[in-house]
Amino acid sequence: MSDELSTAQVAERFSVTPANVRLWCKRGLFPHAREVQESRGSVWRIPEKDLKGFKPPKKTGRPPKPPAEPVETQAEAKPKRGRKRAA
Repeated sequence: MSDELSTAQVAERFSVTPANVRLWCKRGLFPHAREVQESRGSVWRIPEKDLKGFKPPKKTGRPPKPPAEPVETQAEAKPKRGRKRAA
């Protein structure tokens, strides 16, 4: 069908990788997408109608690390409380 797109074409539209589009297909985000066996292996065909109103899911995973806090120098460090030792 001419109104079906490849994963590469869909990836280009949404500025993502074809691997992301294949993952979306496997998750069922394109309800009418179908996996087709070709001589080079299986490929996904995504109908144009599935792209209308589609918004890519937000990225998930580990959040970025917070910025490191500056290390205190010994001169800036607060004196510790407690018993004083006899010299």
